[in-house]
Amino acid sequence: MPTKSSNSVQHARGQTIAEKLLSRAANHAVHAGDLVICQPDAAMGTDGSIPMALQYFRTMQDDGGLPPPAFPERLVFALDHYGASSGERALVLQETARDFARKAGICVFETGEGIGHQLMLERGRVLPGQLVVGADSHAVSYGALNAFGSGIGSSDLAGIFQCGQIWLKVPASIRIVLHGRLPHYASAKDVALTLARRLGAGGANYCALEFAGPGVATLDIDDRIVLANMSVEMGAKAGIFPHDQATDAWLASRTSTAYVPAAADADAEYEQIIEVNLDDIVPQVALPHRVDNVTDVADSAGTRIDIVYLGTCTGGRLKDYREALDVLCAGRGIADGVRLIVTPASREIQRELERSGMAESFRRLGAEFQEPGCGSCCGTCGAIPGDGQKVLSTANRNFKGRMGNREAEIFLASPRICAQAALTGRLEDMERTQ
Repeated sequence: MPTKSSNSVQHARGQTIAEKLLSRAANHAVHAGDLVICQPDAAMGTDGSIPMALQYFRTMQDDGGLPPPAFPERLVFALDHYGASSGERALVLQETARDFARKAGICVFETGEGIGHQLMLERGRVLPGQLVVGADSHAVSYGALNAFGSGIGSSDLAGIFQCGQIWLKVPASIRIVLHGRLPHYASAKDVALTLARRLGAGGANYCALEFAGPGVATLDIDDRIVLANMSVEMGAKAGIFPHDQATDAWLASRTSTAYVPAAADADAEYEQIIEVNLDDIVPQVALPHRVDNVTDVADSAGTRIDIVYLGTCTGGRLKDYREALDVLCAGRGIADGVRLIVTPASREIQRELERSGMAESFRRLGAEFQEPGCGSCCGTCGAIPGDGQKVLSTANRNFKGRMGNREAEIFLASPRICAQAALTGRLEDMERTQ
């Protein structure tokens, strides 16, 4: 994999990965607390954020028009939040985004291609050493590839249209040191929920979570995406992994562009250091209506589940579906009254599900497939739960009304725990014997 080892920006004292990445983007040495003007390597907007960004962009012009944006080649529009069931107004918003993109030469990820964050990663739009932002909070996912990925607002996106730059406050970093290896019944989602339980929803407010330690090598890129993605649920500005051989291997078939990974200095300063022993992780569940309202699954066993949702930018990748099927195929079928919904995070993932026969296995079990995209996660398209229904989901948020109905209850768990609930119709802990 093409990499470069040199870094043109020299530093007087030790830096975290976040400080290194933002120093590059600002072209001068920066440390936590500095206010800096940066040039993102890429910026992504969604159909939920682009229309407002275009309104802001229009107000920046003397004539109220929409001129070509600065650096259109660095922009990506992802039409992933809305679909045919979202209504006419949503489809008009999508067409507004398409029209501007066509005129400006901006790359568009069309409806049905998948979730913008997944596509940014899959298609080599995020590389180690970069600053990549998205007008959606889960742009923090990009940190899985040793990039500074962060969510921005529509007005920030408009500013990037205008001048290709953004201002940021350099975050302090919390170092998450991982040891050991996850047991067979636990997953990266359980680690993320364990951290949410420990830190709370605001425990990492405007910090970068920097993952480190020997346990990192035991996590594949799908695992790292889950942890980077959910860092924002603890208030983090970014969640960043070190670069290693797994990063290079994952990118090998996705890009031929050289990149410059960033590593923390030995004398870097941290706001806090948290040690996590992966061997001790047990299945977790986030109870309604907070992501940090987390308990061991064993302590909530027996809770009725009506809908099991397998998808989103947190839980809609091949590994998630393999883990779910491992559990589902060992059972006797979906429990009566339970609805199992599968929404792949991208068309590439859906194709692999079909090619491998996994999709057919899900269908034989009675699962419903939705087209790749955000689906039901934010309640703007896809299946909407009914009043009083309890949903167990691989998603990242369970706020009241998150899936489109304030009278439903959303629980968050790993693909394995979700699959177990599909078999029994209730929350159950995993069997921990080999």
